[in-house]
Amino acid sequence: MSQDKSREFLHSGNDKDKFKFFFKATLLQQVRELLEGIKSHLDASNAVLTELESSISPIVEELKELHEKIKNMEHVEEIAQDVQNLKRKLAWSWVYDVDRQIEEHNIKFEKLKDRVPTCQARIDQLSDRVNELKILLSDKQAKITSLMEKTSEVRRMKEELQNNLLLAKKERAEREAEYSRVDSLILKMRKRARYLEQQIHDTQEQGIKDTQDEEAEIQERTKKLQDEINMVHLNVSRLQEEEKLLVDRLLMAKDFIKEILKEVQDNERKYHSLCSQLQALKQQQTNKVTAFGGQKVLNLLHAIEWHRRKFKCPPIGPIGAHVSLVNSDIWALAVECAIGRLLDAFIVTDHKDLFVLRTCAREANYHNLQIIIYDFSRPRLSIPSHLLPLTCHSTTISVLHTENSTIWNVLVDMGSAERQVLVPSYEIGKNVAFEQRIQNLKDVYTSDGFRMFCRGSVQTTLPPNKRIKNGRLCSSIDNQILDHEKEVSFAQEVIKEAKERKRNADIASQELEKDVHNVKRRRISEERTLMSKQLALKDMNSSRSVEPAPDTTTAVELQQEIMQVQDDIQAKGLLLEKVRMKKIMAEEKANELKSSFESLCDSAKGEIDTIEAVERELLLAEQEVNSAEAEKIHYEGVMQNKVLLEINEAEIYLNNLQHTRQENFKKASIICPECVVEALGGCSGCTPEQLSAKLIRLNQRLQHESRRYTDSIDDLRERHDKKERKITKKQIIYAAFREKLNACEKALDLRWKKFDRNANLLKRELTWKFNGHLLKKGISGKTMVDYDKKLLSVEVKMPHDASGNNVRDTRGLSGGERSFSTLSFALALHEMAEAPFRAMDEFDVFMDAVSRKVSLDALVEFAVSQGSQWIFITPHDIGMVKGGDRVRKQQMPAPVS
Repeated sequence: MSQDKSREFLHSGNDKDKFKFFFKATLLQQVRELLEGIKSHLDASNAVLTELESSISPIVEELKELHEKIKNMEHVEEIAQDVQNLKRKLAWSWVYDVDRQIEEHNIKFEKLKDRVPTCQARIDQLSDRVNELKILLSDKQAKITSLMEKTSEVRRMKEELQNNLLLAKKERAEREAEYSRVDSLILKMRKRARYLEQQIHDTQEQGIKDTQDEEAEIQERTKKLQDEINMVHLNVSRLQEEEKLLVDRLLMAKDFIKEILKEVQDNERKYHSLCSQLQALKQQQTNKVTAFGGQKVLNLLHAIEWHRRKFKCPPIGPIGAHVSLVNSDIWALAVECAIGRLLDAFIVTDHKDLFVLRTCAREANYHNLQIIIYDFSRPRLSIPSHLLPLTCHSTTISVLHTENSTIWNVLVDMGSAERQVLVPSYEIGKNVAFEQRIQNLKDVYTSDGFRMFCRGSVQTTLPPNKRIKNGRLCSSIDNQILDHEKEVSFAQEVIKEAKERKRNADIASQELEKDVHNVKRRRISEERTLMSKQLALKDMNSSRSVEPAPDTTTAVELQQEIMQVQDDIQAKGLLLEKVRMKKIMAEEKANELKSSFESLCDSAKGEIDTIEAVERELLLAEQEVNSAEAEKIHYEGVMQNKVLLEINEAEIYLNNLQHTRQENFKKASIICPECVVEALGGCSGCTPEQLSAKLIRLNQRLQHESRRYTDSIDDLRERHDKKERKITKKQIIYAAFREKLNACEKALDLRWKKFDRNANLLKRELTWKFNGHLLKKGISGKTMVDYDKKLLSVEVKMPHDASGNNVRDTRGLSGGERSFSTLSFALALHEMAEAPFRAMDEFDVFMDAVSRKVSLDALVEFAVSQGSQWIFITPHDIGMVKGGDRVRKQQMPAPVS
């Protein structure tokens, strides 16, 4: 405070200023401002938090609505659970139904097995009869064996005589041949002798020159014959080569004819197939239904019309007759490849209608008819977009049009037509099927019939079916008929041209066969000529060796040779006589053996007749055995082909039932364990047909209930959980904020309480300290602080005041008393406040000496005791202040006048 401020402080009479001074000096004002600032921040935060909490109220309401929807959908889920339970029961009912059939068939099987002993007894009876006849037959055979043993010696002698007779005849023939050969040799030798005698005579007349000419002629003939042999041999070799070439050409021609014949057969098959297709197209042009089964489907439709009263609902079919392509025929082939197997099918509403339709198919001679059981009452399926392939290309179901909802549902449920994508080219198909990885995609079909699909990591591409050329749903039948007529005409031309080539090839083959026959005949003729010439050459050489040329040197040598030839003739004559005698002996021996054989046959005739009689008996016994065996075989055939066959068929049927039972058991086990069905009450008293009807009714009810809600319960639960998580997260955050805000408010309230308590304590402390400092001068007083009205008043009681009244207005005090009171008030505030340093200027004005001394001593003592830095400025003398380590005095020189 300045000098004037200090002078005016106590007696100014403004309690609010004194309160402000006190409030600011004690830092209560700063604390109060901080607390009020905190409170304003907390109020703002509370407003923001309240606004945030109110912002999630609509979402909470929406969450409650979702919860109500989920509760309603849970009822639908209960129906769906009942449907699942019925499906489980239906799956196991098929197992139990097969068990019932197995039990019934086991009874029938046992009855069939009881027929076996009767038939087996008859077979055993016949077996005994056959055994008896075989024993009789064995006796007959033993008798014949004994007779054969008795006649075995005769037979051996007969066989020995036959062999000896044959040997004798052979020896006779050999002797006759030897006799003829020796006789011929003698004739030749006699001719040689005559020839030598003539040679001697000619030699004597003509000389040696003629002999040399004859030898030269013989050599020339031999050479000529050898040349002819060589020429014929060359002809034979040439003809063999020519024959081989012709045979090879003939085989090639026959192979070529086989190829042409195969080509003709293939073309004829193709021609007949094209004719059938053309006839079917013409029939389809007249009646579209014939495209999906031909005449058989018309017969079937007539049979269905005839038995229409037996059906619960008239069958729908064929499916292809109720379906058409939208806009264009470009997808006809692709659709045929995708759902072609379903286009011939018929649809019935239950198993009873299925059996009636099968009866109609048998009457119409329509085998392997595909029949689909489907509920006609089901409305047209609505396929959500998230279940369709996410692609810009068409699907099979999108290019088809049908007015019948049942056919639409069958194409979706049975044919998966909504998941089959149609693309215009092979490359686009590969991209869609293998690279894009489109969800809900089953197969991709190109416009030319390729099929592509991906199962896991396996990528598969199947080529078009060669038997499918055009789609049956194609509307441009006239163009197809024209194309088929052209193909039929072309096939006829090809067949005609191939048959012409076959005729030409047959003619060429026949010519080749004639050439081969002629060449073969010429070759055989040449080979015979070659053989005859070779034999002639051989005879000529042998005659030259037998008839050597006479020696031209002397006639004596020729004479000697004549003598030698005559000696040889005599020797050969003796040999010929011996051979003649041996021939006669061989003829006599052969005649003797022949007579002995005839006599032996006459003697053995009786025994042979006995054997023949026994053999006839044996033959009769064999016939009886054969008859008994035939009857046994008949009954064995009955046993095998009828009794055992029926048993085998029954056993096969039983095995099939067992196999069906195993398959149904596996399928049912996949759906659920048997214990689950038992826990649900089992399937007793319900047939599969009854369960199927009940399941259909529940499905209809489920569909009816499901139409009320477009979203599924899983989607609702997902949305509920998602919103609940979001709201819960915000609620947790806001609750944490609210908790922190409440904690802050509680802390603020605590601080306000502490503030009030500290303010009261400071108010009391101010009075105590103020009174304490006044007592140093014998003055007493007190301060009164009103925090609510923000007023501070001071009361001072002077010791010399006899009235004892307190001075409330300090203006009633003297100047020194006011200065000391102000000093006491300031020191009281100094003790209650903190500051790094403090300064007081002319604090002792208007004080007398005693008051100044008391004030200085009090100030110095207070400063030293507080330990803070004080600066006192006064115009008065400070000599009375004692110096010290912590007290420094500085006196300024008096100003120069």
